[in-house]
Amino acid sequence: MSGGTGAGSPDGGRLRLADLLAALSVATDLGHGQAPETAMRVCIVASRLADRLGLGAAERGNIYFASLLRHIGCTAYAHEEAVLFGGDEISARAAVATRDIANPREALSFTFSAVGVSLDPVRRAGAIASSLVRTPGAIRELAASNCEVGSMIARQLDLPDAVQAALNQVYERWDGKGWPNKLAGERLSLAVRVTMVADAGVAVADASDINTACSVVGSRAGGMFDPEICKSFETSGADLLSGLDDGDVWQMVLESEPQPHRTASETRIDPIARAFADMADLKTTFTRSHSSEVARICAGAAVRVGLDQASMVDLNRAALLHDLGRVGVPNGVWDKPGRLSSIDWERVRLHPYHTERILSRSPVLAHLAPIAGMHHERQDGSGYYKQLSKAAIPMTARILAAADVYQAVTSHRPHRPGRDDTAAAAVLDSEARTGKLDPQAVAAVLASEGRVSVARTTWPDGLTDREVEVLRLISRGASQKEVGVALVISHRTAAHHIQHIYDKVGVSTRAAAAMYAMEHDLLA
Repeated sequence: MSGGTGAGSPDGGRLRLADLLAALSVATDLGHGQAPETAMRVCIVASRLADRLGLGAAERGNIYFASLLRHIGCTAYAHEEAVLFGGDEISARAAVATRDIANPREALSFTFSAVGVSLDPVRRAGAIASSLVRTPGAIRELAASNCEVGSMIARQLDLPDAVQAALNQVYERWDGKGWPNKLAGERLSLAVRVTMVADAGVAVADASDINTACSVVGSRAGGMFDPEICKSFETSGADLLSGLDDGDVWQMVLESEPQPHRTASETRIDPIARAFADMADLKTTFTRSHSSEVARICAGAAVRVGLDQASMVDLNRAALLHDLGRVGVPNGVWDKPGRLSSIDWERVRLHPYHTERILSRSPVLAHLAPIAGMHHERQDGSGYYKQLSKAAIPMTARILAAADVYQAVTSHRPHRPGRDDTAAAAVLDSEARTGKLDPQAVAAVLASEGRVSVARTTWPDGLTDREVEVLRLISRGASQKEVGVALVISHRTAAHHIQHIYDKVGVSTRAAAAMYAMEHDLLA
């Protein structure tokens, strides 16, 4: 990436980075139970606040991207959060948005009002009791995981070091009572200090009104927030928050980026799509590397079907991004080992819709939206969410659907074990015979997967074969004890392997290790 000019359309073969990231930020809105475009609105307010503070272009650029992507690490600890908060981490995140969680009274209010809201009274009481005991000890790991993964994704997006640093501090506080490192005062980056105030201002204004937002932000000066930034917000909040509900948020967020606009070459779309694919797949332990594997299968099948080059490029990108909408469904649904309820199914059936809506926001990605949104459609009209059939489903989407089924069937899921290649082929053949999947797409997928892979002889960052085995296990949710049992080694030896892995790849949390494994294709 580099600085450059542009106005939201390709210029000399380069694209506005904001055109991609603003659209993809809607995925983080879903993951936090926020209305679509909340991240964009926070970005607009943070940019206006930066202008009020008289900051230079470089610092305003850092604030722009840090505020737009402030929750990009939201999938890092989603599985554990769902367990901690009674199955629905998304509702819990929405409830905490307006609160000062370091305040014992507000923390207690959050627990009793937001934990286990979808459970029956007895199970909810148990979830609340468990949360009261476990949350204080878990919150540092939650913050560390989300921050570390957010910073890693910013690096993959080639954003400046200052943006990466800000995303690594989004749970810190001015008074040093934040997480994970208890940073205080001006040890917090300016980008995160401005973003925190803008984030709270938008959340409280949405929940109440602008005057209340100004009052709440002002009351947290010297606690959660930098007093000088609070003062500027408190006196100018009406102007900072004005027009967000009336104007075109998309246009406003593009206009908020300071010059020179950051741009990317067209070839950078693929690694950007891959970074967001890994973010979505990190949400559950059993989907890690799912999207990149589906893209790999699609690539082989596309050659066998004879797609032209442009269609193959589109299929690859749609395959990487097809499960962005998963982020908007609570982990308590995805992780359920038994039959889903009718309400659960309705939420699941909407995830392709969410994917399609996210992609349709970007001029660069909009043409991929229909393909990605069709990955659960079936030839006989029995799929979702549109229940399309046959001629309405293009070949690219038919290949994506077949590849998605193959990868899912061969992977473990909470309700069933993964099947081997022979059994998976039988499933796809059956789906083709009964008119659900396209026979040509199924044949191409199975032919592609019949290849003999070449064994890898070296691993990145000096990892050994055994360390890669351990990394694969912990990335898919295995505990230290389970690693020891699986590899027939002692718990102490497993712990040593895990620490050596962390040291070699430069991470400190299990979520970041899983993100590293996906980034380097170590889970296939």
